[in-house]
Amino acid sequence: MSEISGTTGDVVWQSSPPGSIYDYIRVASFSIGPDGLVDQWSQRAVDLFGLTASQVRGRDPIEVFLPPELRPRGHRHVKEILDGKEWTGLVPFRSPGGPRAGGLAEIYVMPSETETGERAALCIVVDVRALRRIETDLAASEAIFGQSPFGFLLFGTDLRVQRANQRFATVFGGSVEDHRGRTVHDYLSRSEADRMTVSLRRVLETGEPALDLQIVGAPPLSAERRHWSINLYRVHSGTGRTIGVAGIGTDVTRRHVAAREAASARRNLALLNEASARIGNSLDLETTARELLDVAVPGFCDLASVDLYQALLTGDDEAPGPWDAPGADGCGGSAELRRVAFASAVSDAPLITTPGCGTRGATPTAVGEVHRYGANSPCANALRTARVQHIPATSGGLVQSTLAVPMVAHDSVVGLVQFSRAKGSEPFGERDRALAGELAARAAVCIDNARLYRREHERALILQRSLLPPGDPEAAGLDIACRYLPGNTATEVGGDWFDVIELPGHRTALVVGDVMGRGLRAAVAMGELRTAVRTLALLDLEPAEVLSALDEIARGLGGPGGTQQGSRAAHKSREADLAEVYLATCVYAVYDPVTRRCTFANAGHLPPVLVEPGEEALLLDVPPGLPLGVGGEPFEEVEVELPEGALLALYTDGLVESRDHHLDEGLSAFRAALTSPTLLTGPGLPPGPPAPAGLPATTVPIPGPPVPARMARPQEPRSLEDVCDHVLNSLDTRHGEDDIALLMARVQGLPAEAVGDWQLPREPRSVGRARELARGQLVAWDLEPLVDTVELLVSELVTNALRYGEGEIRLRLLRDRTLVCEVWDSGLVQPRRRRARDTDEGGRGLQLVGLLSAAWGSRRTPRGKTVWFELALPGGGAAEPTVDQLLSMF
Repeated sequence: MSEISGTTGDVVWQSSPPGSIYDYIRVASFSIGPDGLVDQWSQRAVDLFGLTASQVRGRDPIEVFLPPELRPRGHRHVKEILDGKEWTGLVPFRSPGGPRAGGLAEIYVMPSETETGERAALCIVVDVRALRRIETDLAASEAIFGQSPFGFLLFGTDLRVQRANQRFATVFGGSVEDHRGRTVHDYLSRSEADRMTVSLRRVLETGEPALDLQIVGAPPLSAERRHWSINLYRVHSGTGRTIGVAGIGTDVTRRHVAAREAASARRNLALLNEASARIGNSLDLETTARELLDVAVPGFCDLASVDLYQALLTGDDEAPGPWDAPGADGCGGSAELRRVAFASAVSDAPLITTPGCGTRGATPTAVGEVHRYGANSPCANALRTARVQHIPATSGGLVQSTLAVPMVAHDSVVGLVQFSRAKGSEPFGERDRALAGELAARAAVCIDNARLYRREHERALILQRSLLPPGDPEAAGLDIACRYLPGNTATEVGGDWFDVIELPGHRTALVVGDVMGRGLRAAVAMGELRTAVRTLALLDLEPAEVLSALDEIARGLGGPGGTQQGSRAAHKSREADLAEVYLATCVYAVYDPVTRRCTFANAGHLPPVLVEPGEEALLLDVPPGLPLGVGGEPFEEVEVELPEGALLALYTDGLVESRDHHLDEGLSAFRAALTSPTLLTGPGLPPGPPAPAGLPATTVPIPGPPVPARMARPQEPRSLEDVCDHVLNSLDTRHGEDDIALLMARVQGLPAEAVGDWQLPREPRSVGRARELARGQLVAWDLEPLVDTVELLVSELVTNALRYGEGEIRLRLLRDRTLVCEVWDSGLVQPRRRRARDTDEGGRGLQLVGLLSAAWGSRRTPRGKTVWFELALPGGGAAEPTVDQLLSMF
């Protein structure tokens, strides 16, 4: 910027800097002599009209610039101006011979005098189109700046805020004008502000933009740390003069949270992958424990230890003793453990004692020492309940927090792992709890396999128990019976499994699978796949999604890493063995007793068989898909409506296939066995004679005199236990060649009177309406003792649906072995239980639901979500919440 300074009195003269307002509005001037001709022509007039002074000087401006129809009027105005009259107005013009065709100009004409006193005129011309363009640009700039959903700042060359938009003012408080003149130090911490200042100065000096500059801070009156992505670029005037630096800020806190969770998930997956490769390479118990700690320290925690049951290490026949009443030393009964491994990433860290778990005061337990935990200690609770226990540290110690993780393998607790993090490390979260449980579970499986290697007989019993669902399978709207026959009678170990899993809304998942191969490897793979199926089922995924996730798990299990070196033939044999173990087939079905609809997905398994009352057995047309562990293809779903009284059978190939007959023959025999007339004989009546020719196979005449139709006793199906026995006795299964798993279910849908279903409008009075509907339905069901609890919990769920959901609300009550209440809406955001602060007036609704109900949760639906809770029926022995539990919410 050049300056010409001189002082005349107190006046300072300065040249107009480049990029002044006159450059934008295109102002020009020229003068008209006494003869009405142009005598002076400015350089800006040359720029505006495109004609040089030599082309215009000495010519009549009216003749040069105005079109013919306006020239008479123009001459009159020139005459008036030369007579001393001022004039201003809009005049269209043309540029003959110039690059500009013409335009519209606003002209201000002022009379003047020459040196000789003659009349002349000075003309000031402004390009109207430039003015309109400036108005448009200003309006567009204001719209972009003021209405932007992102924070927008304009810094001057002194790095002070020249302008802020409304979005920025909303986040940081105050009005837009309040932020003028501030610096980044008024908004950020010193370190972040210094970093931002360096970037601003660099952009201002070099002109290179700064993209995605990550800044961390907190808005005023908020302790929550926010992450912003800042983009900076230098701003210039029309002539290139630097005006300042513009900054656009975007709140990316959610992106950072998601990225942190994704990084944590990737880190956990990598750790699990490392655990799969490094844990279990030996059948020695102590070696396996050390392998677990080598993986966990320091990748997952800072200190860790492993305790195993003494009975497991010594090979005693007796299982670890129960945690009965504490003895004189305050410890439990006979459940002794031995410390087999300890690892620390903290230099020179001594052995530590977990708070509340010390066996002899504060004396730590050394490696190799036999000890017992106090009966009421957190570690003892972890062993007793087989659940992870979080143990906070005491003040003044090295440890920040500890996870006491039971080592569970095949439904048996074999020991305890303690993962500890030192102060200064990130505390354990929910993902860490799950990862700790997975690490402990993998190590526990390996340790248990080592124990099973030494105890062949217990191996068969434990694995066979793990194959079956706990207790007698029960499901709403289904009568279930099952059979499992291991293929190898010597070891009683196989790869077939079945499962019956209760799902929310009285739905039931039926699972039958077959791991290719048999023996120890097949059984281990089966156990892990079955555990994965139960875990995925509790996530309430669609059947096809469950199989897709299970396929990924199976492929992860099938890697041949860690294979020992040997001959080529032995190497190929081991790879073939692994390929057999970790390939599996599976059928996964979800049954809804309210609609009596069942959704199937199949991963290379034999099709389910459906027997409708009075009909032949049919093979359901469910696309088979590829086996688990192959990957590459998606799985398909098929939904089938099951009639009342229909029989559904899921099975493995050992039931219908053998070396002596083809699969098709076995399937035909199976279908015939399911529709055998002997299965339709009424209770207490002997089987009828064979059906005469021409009668359907399911029609059996009753001997004796004709009986009127209204007096005939209908044939009732036999119990499913009898059906299972009949099928196994009728088929030539060649037991011993392969495992057999048979799962049969007879459809008994929930009756209409056991279902209450209502649609509620999205309005506040629907909360009261929901309570009235629930109360009326419970009274009709003779469930008056549950009225108060249900009314309270229904109010909470419907209120949440009104506040945070979308669309119409649906309320449904289901009565079976328990009472289930469901609230549906179209919102996609799942409810999250949180702990309200002491000063909060709300936020305790879901805590109350969790405290008063036997179970609660939420699940996705094709059109939104469903939040549900479950209550035991009166007389079911449900425990009432204590006063301390209720007060804990406040």
